[in-house]
Amino acid sequence: MAGKDLVIESPQGPSLEALFHPREGEKGVVVTHPHPLYGGDMYNNVVEAVTRAYQEMGYSTLRFNFRGVGNSRGRYGGGRGEKEDVKAALGYLSGQGKTRIDLAGYSFGVWVNMLGLKDLVAAQRLVMVSPPVGFMDFSFLGYCSKLSLVITGSEDDIAPRAMLEKMVPRWNPEAIFKTVQGADHFYWGKTTEIEAIIRDFLQGNQAPSPITPGTADI
Repeated sequence: MAGKDLVIESPQGPSLEALFHPREGEKGVVVTHPHPLYGGDMYNNVVEAVTRAYQEMGYSTLRFNFRGVGNSRGRYGGGRGEKEDVKAALGYLSGQGKTRIDLAGYSFGVWVNMLGLKDLVAAQRLVMVSPPVGFMDFSFLGYCSKLSLVITGSEDDIAPRAMLEKMVPRWNPEAIFKTVQGADHFYWGKTTEIEAIIRDFLQGNQAPSPITPGTADI
C-alpha cells in the first residue's frame, strides 16, 4: 500500500506525519489509529486493513500519526489535542478536492473522532471499528446521524458486543452493526473480515443490521 509520505501542517497544533494515497474523484477517507500510549500508530494492522479496503473501492486515503507518535511533533494530548489533529487531516483531504469524505477510526481513534465531532463538518459518514466502550467514557455521545457502520469482535473485551448492542441503537438505529466471529480487540488473523465488511458497506450491499443478542455475523 505505497502512498505519499507528507507532513500536515496544523493551524491549531503540531505538524503531523501522514501517508496519503490519492485516487481520482471526489471520494476520500481519513483513518485514525489506536491509543498512542499503548503503541498505536498509523501502521497498525487494523488501520492498514481499513485503508486497504477503501483504496480497493477507489477512495483516496489519508492516515496519520497523532501528535507525539512517530515523526509527528508535539506530545500526547489526552484526546483534546488529538481531535485537532483529526480536524487538520480532514482539512488536508478537503484541500485535495475531496467532497465526499468518510472518517473511520479504530479503538482510541474512534473515541477521538467522536470527541471532536461537532467541529468535523467535512466528514459525511463515520465508521467505528471496536469503539472502546469498555475502556473509555462514551457517555458524551448521543444520537449521531453520520454514524453509518460499527464493527466489533465477538471476543473483544474492550469493545464488548453486549455493551454495543445497547449503545449503537442510541447513537443511530440506522447504522450497520457487524461482529467478526472469533476476533478479539486486536483482530490478529481476522483483518480480511474487516476488509470484506467495509467493501460491502461501500458497495451499498448491507442494510442496517437488527441487533440480536448473542449472534455474530462473520
